[in-house]
Amino acid sequence: MSIQDDLTAIQRRLDDLMRSLGTLENHVGHGLDMRRVRTDAEHLRDSLSLLRETAREERGGRPDAEMVTIPDAPYDPSLWKDAEDEGLGYQGRHAP
Repeated sequence: MSIQDDLTAIQRRLDDLMRSLGTLENHVGHGLDMRRVRTDAEHLRDSLSLLRETAREERGGRPDAEMVTIPDAPYDPSLWKDAEDEGLGYQGRHAP
């Protein structure tokens, strides 16, 4: 199953849970415990919505990684002629 299929299945189950909570609430009333359960279920719905948005951004936000081959041959030394060696200073200079 894909991530979207999993998220859709979870959404259906949460919808079923919310309907069941409505039925249960008719039987037990609107007490503190029932409000806590309903609030927790709403938090699950909010979290699932955020997760769905994150999955959508990750899927559509970046292309698949492309493999880059790095040759084994040494680099041309002229590429580094005017570059500093990090932490060592310019070539020919000495640390104090």
